[in-house]
Amino acid sequence: MSSIKPPRILQARAINDTTLIVEFTNQEVKKYDIRHLLEIPMFSPLRQPAFFKNFKVEPGGYAIVWNEAIDISEYELWKNGIKLESGDLGDRIHQ
Repeated sequence: MSSIKPPRILQARAINDTTLIVEFTNQEVKKYDIRHLLEIPMFSPLRQPAFFKNFKVEPGGYAIVWNEAIDISEYELWKNGIKLESGDLGDRIHQ
């Protein structure tokens, strides 16, 4: 088992009603689709686009947080996000 710590979250934004673009402290950018989480009751409020888009990056970059009950860890975003290559600049956080 690997004990490598994932990089922390530098910044993030929603690009539609179910997809996050997350930039990590190692300069990698990943796209993360939350649709697979919506079947879990805890995450069901994220079905509402206005709620989904209203998140914050936790201080220290350890998670994206919506409220006290709903968050996604940097590990989950890092491990299961799809890496964007430099050619995908249209999806990058910086506009």
